[in-house]
Amino acid sequence: MSEDWAAVAKAINQRVDELGLRQKELAERSHVSLAIVREIQHNLVERRRSPRTLESLSTALGWHPLHLDAVLRGRTPPEVGDPVVDLADTLWTRMDRVEERLEDITDRLDALKSDIASVMGQVAEVAKHVRGRR
Repeated sequence: MSEDWAAVAKAINQRVDELGLRQKELAERSHVSLAIVREIQHNLVERRRSPRTLESLSTALGWHPLHLDAVLRGRTPPEVGDPVVDLADTLWTRMDRVEERLEDITDRLDALKSDIASVMGQVAEVAKHVRGRR
């Protein structure tokens, strides 16, 4: 699934200009930290964000809560009066959670491989030392 954080930044910047808001005001209205608002608005760091972050920013900008999520995913944003679908129940969100868990599992397996290699090296050193005593 492709994510277009540059499009999110562009949408936010255009809307902030339309409304005459400053970053600090947007952060206060959305209850999103100023640092995160800055990162998203300037597309400084592309990383997974909580769906609630984009919802809060969308709402603070006077949009439908799922507006920025739609922009991120290259979809047509819903209208302000459209019903809100709970992101926690969408297939994409579930798939994102599975992907995050797989990444976590992969990281843990890599750490285990490193630990095993270290232990095997220590065992080899002990065996070498024991053989040297014979």
